[in-house]
Amino acid sequence: MIWLWAGGLVVAALAAYANSFSGAFVLDDTDGILNNRTIRHLWPFWPALSPPVHSGAGGRPLLNLSFAINYALGGLTVQGYHAFNLAVHILAGLILFGLVRRTLLRPVLQPRFGKNATLLAFAVALLWLLHPLQTASVTYVSQRAESLMGLWYLLTLYGFVRGVESPAPRRWFMLAITACLSGMATKEVMISAPLIVLLYDRTFVAGTFGEAWRRHRRLYLGLGSSWVLLGCLMINLGQRGVGFGHGISGWTYALTECRVIGQYLALSVWPHPLVFDYGIGEAKHPAVEAIPFALLLIPLLGATVIALRRRPALGFVAAWFFMILAPTSSVVPVAGQPMAENRMYLPLAAVAVLIVLGAHSLAGRRSGAAVFVIAAALGLLSARRNTDYRSPLSIWSDTLAKRPQNERAHDSLGNALLDAGRIKEAVQAYTRAVELAPDDPREYYNLGNALVADGRRTDAIARYEQALKLNPDYVEARNNLGAALADSGRLDAAAAQYDLVLNFQPDNADAHYNLGKTYQQMGRLAEAVAQYQEALRLNPDSAGTQNNLGSALAQMGRLPEAIGHFQAAVGLDPRFAEAYRNWGNALLQAGRLPGAIARYESALGLKPGDPVTHTNLGIALLQTGRAPEAVDHFQRALQLGPDYAPAHYWLGNALAQSGRMPQALEQFQAAVRLAPNDAEAQNNLGMALVQTGRLPEAVAHFEEAVRLRPDYATAAGNLADARAALAAQNRRD
Repeated sequence: MIWLWAGGLVVAALAAYANSFSGAFVLDDTDGILNNRTIRHLWPFWPALSPPVHSGAGGRPLLNLSFAINYALGGLTVQGYHAFNLAVHILAGLILFGLVRRTLLRPVLQPRFGKNATLLAFAVALLWLLHPLQTASVTYVSQRAESLMGLWYLLTLYGFVRGVESPAPRRWFMLAITACLSGMATKEVMISAPLIVLLYDRTFVAGTFGEAWRRHRRLYLGLGSSWVLLGCLMINLGQRGVGFGHGISGWTYALTECRVIGQYLALSVWPHPLVFDYGIGEAKHPAVEAIPFALLLIPLLGATVIALRRRPALGFVAAWFFMILAPTSSVVPVAGQPMAENRMYLPLAAVAVLIVLGAHSLAGRRSGAAVFVIAAALGLLSARRNTDYRSPLSIWSDTLAKRPQNERAHDSLGNALLDAGRIKEAVQAYTRAVELAPDDPREYYNLGNALVADGRRTDAIARYEQALKLNPDYVEARNNLGAALADSGRLDAAAAQYDLVLNFQPDNADAHYNLGKTYQQMGRLAEAVAQYQEALRLNPDSAGTQNNLGSALAQMGRLPEAIGHFQAAVGLDPRFAEAYRNWGNALLQAGRLPGAIARYESALGLKPGDPVTHTNLGIALLQTGRAPEAVDHFQRALQLGPDYAPAHYWLGNALAQSGRMPQALEQFQAAVRLAPNDAEAQNNLGMALVQTGRLPEAVAHFEEAVRLRPDYATAAGNLADARAALAAQNRRD
C-alpha cells in the first residue's frame, strides 16, 4: 500500500515538471557547467572533486561530481541535467513522505495523528513537491546544490529515525553519518543537520538532550565530525561573495533578512510573484524598513523558543524553519544575493507540515479534499513557472518585468540578447546595467564585448580600460582588451596585455591562445607555436587551438605536424568547417590534391556560403585539370564575396588556361584593383596584357610586381621580355 502512495508522489512530480526538461542553462550554469573544465572527465575522480573556487560549485565537490556524471552521460545536453535534478527532487520528496509518516507514528504524536499518518504524510510531501517555490531548486540546474543537499539532509534524519526503530541500528546510523558528510560536501546549509537530529531526538525519542546524548553519543560524534569536513571546504567561501568584507555589515544584512524571511513566508502561502534573481536590493533605510517584519519575526522566534519547552513537536517544526534558513538569513552576509527562492527548499517542509496538520486538526479528514485541490493548483503554477526557464531571454525578461532596477538582470539580459544576435538591444541592456552599477567593472566589460560585436572597437577599448581602472586584476577584461587592440592592428599593445594576463594567471589557456594568435599575425611563428602548445597543455580539448597551431605549423612548412593538428581539431569538433578548410590547404600545399578536394568538400558541406573555401577548392580542381569545375567554384565564390580578390585572381588563371583571355584580363584587373600589393596578380595581369598586345601597360604591371617583390624572378623575366618586345615594336614603328 505504501508503494501506491509513493507512486502517486512520483506521478504528480513528473506531471508538474514534464515541461522543465528543455529549460536552458542560465546564470551560474555558465561557470558551474558550461565553462567548468573539471567536469569534462569522470575518471580519475580527483579533478571532478576539485571544482573551480569562483564558480557556484566551488567548495562543493559532490555537486561538481554530479555535474561530471551528467557530462559523462550526455555532454552538455540540457535535458540530462534536468532529469537528474527532478530525480533528486522526487527522491527527497519520497524520503520526506517516509520521515513525516514515521514521525506521526512516534508515541508522542501517534494518539492524535497515527490513524491518518500515511495520508497526512502524503499530503505534506505532495504540497512540498509541487509548490512553485521549488522550481528555483529544480528547474534552475545549478541549484541542484540546494536540492541535492536537501536530499542528504532528509536522508540524515531518516537514517536516524530508522536507526532508533531498528533492533540493529548501526547500519542506519552509518547511513545518517554518510549522508551528513555528503551533504556537507554539497552545500554549506547542511551545517545545521547534526543539531536538527539532536533536536529531533530530544523531541520525539529521548525526551531530553541529556538522554539523547547518553543513548546516541557515538552517532553525534560521527555527525559532528562532518563539521571538520565542512570547515575545510569553506576556506575559499569568500571568493563566492559569502562572508564579511564584501561591502555589507552583519547588522545591515540581518535587518535585510528580517524583510526577506517575511517575504519567504508570504511566498510559501501565496507564491506570486516569483523572481529568478532579486538582485542585491539593499534597503536605503534598513532599520526603518525592517521594523514591520521584525514585529512579525520576533514574536515568531519567541513563540518557537516557548514551544520548544511547552509543545516540543510544534517547536521542532518551527525550529526546522529557522535553523535551516539561519546560515543564509542571519548575520553572515551573502552579499550578492540577500534573497533567493531556492533557500526555501527545505524550510518549506515546515510550512507544509503546519498547513496539513493544522487543517487536519481543524477539519479532520474533510480537510483532505481542500489540501489536494491546493496541491493541484500548486502543480499547475509550477508547470507555468517552468515555461519562464525555456530560454535565457524569457527568464531575464520575466525578472526585469518584476525587478526593473536589478542591474544583474539587465546585464544577463544583455548576455542573452548578444547570444541571440540582437546586438543593438544587447548594447542598450548593458548600458542600462552600467547606469545602475557605475562602479561594477563587470558591466563595463560586458558592454565592451557588445560594442566589439557591433563593430565599435574604439568604444569597446574605452569600456575595457574603464573596467581595468576599477579592477586592474580583471583578467577577462584585459584579455578582451588585447583582442580588441589586435583587431585594430595594434599588435604590440595587444601582446603587452596578454603578457600582463599571464603575469596574473600563468595557467590562463585563453591568454596563451590569444598571445599565440597575435604572434602569428606578427609573423613570429615559432613563438606563436610555443604559445599554442602551452594553451593545449592547459586545455587539450580546444578545437580552436588545435586549428590555429596547425595553421602556424603550416606557415612554417611543417606540414605533417600541421595536418595532425587539423585532424585533431575536427576530431574534437566534427562541425568545424574552418579546420576542414585549413586541413585541405595543408594537403594542397603538400601536393595531395585528392585529399585536399575531399576536405574542402567537407568544409562546404558544413559552411556552403564561404567564398574562401570555394576558391581553394577551385585551385585544387584547377591543378588536377578540372578547369570547368574550378571556374564554377570561383564564380560561386564571387557571388558570395564580390570583393574577394583571390577568387578574381584564380578565375583569371582558369580563364587564361582555357584561352579566354579577354575575360581573364577583366578578372586580373579586378584582382589588382582590390589587392594592389599582390605581386602575382600584378604579374599575371601583365601577362594578360601582353597576350592582348597592350605592351606598355604590361610593362607597368611587371615593374610594379618587381617593386613589390624584388626577388620575384618570374616577374623580372617577364619584365625583361616585355621591355625587349616593346623596344622591338618601337623600332619597327
